Amino acid sequence: MQTQGKVIIITGASSGIGEAIAITLAANGAKVVLGARRQERLEKLVSRIKVDGGEAVYGVTDIKQRDDLVKLVHLACQTYGHLDVIINNAGIARLSRMDDGQVDDWEEMIDVNLKGTLYGIAAALPIFKQQGFGHIINIISTSGIKIVPLQGVYAGTKNAVRTITEALRQESGGNYRVTGISPGFVNTELVDHIPDEAARSATKEKMDQIAIAPEDIANAVVYALNQPANVDVGDIVIRPSVQD
Repeated sequence: MQTQGKVIIITGASSGIGEAIAITLAANGAKVVLGARRQERLEKLVSRIKVDGGEAVYGVTDIKQRDDLVKLVHLACQTYGHLDVIINNAGIARLSRMDDGQVDDWEEMIDVNLKGTLYGIAAALPIFKQQGFGHIINIISTSGIKIVPLQGVYAGTKNAVRTITEALRQESGGNYRVTGISPGFVNTELVDHIPDEAARSATKEKMDQIAIAPEDIANAVVYALNQPANVDVGDIVIRPSVQD
């Protein structure tokens, strides 16, 4: 399999989709480099992967801090000699009406979802250009495809990432691959951090009814990675079959 032996950075790796991606890729022979803020969870995840025979290291990473992404890339190269893939997965959702004026939440989503992804790209690209190969995978969202109330700024950040991903793909000239993966409702902790109680309750109810598993997104990542080097899977939308 194409994942065998690949050195892969995953941000937001301490839970949800990131954790599932880490476990799945390690089981498929990848050497995973895990970044997230919660050190205890990262330690447990690395231990679990190693017990199962996989290879993993971690670096405590706040993607709002550009230097943290640079350090994570350095950790990958220092530990394993190079970097094959970066998966910009970390993200947050702060859903509310626009006229509620939750400016602090808007800024937080911009800092994490948009700037954090850009920092990951900026940290990895010099390595990929020097090597002449690499793969950037950005985890986006179907919220950037179908616009609905309460998700204006969240969807805006995701649409920005979608635009950046496509522009980067076109600029790559085949020297590195670029993939955007847009999950729909997935059973993760993301909903637990929505500050608006009504929005959190409504989203949680719908998630309980129709959500797919984080492992389903991890399998989409594996699919993109397992294509031949001259095949670039530019965009994957993966959602529950009953989702609007």
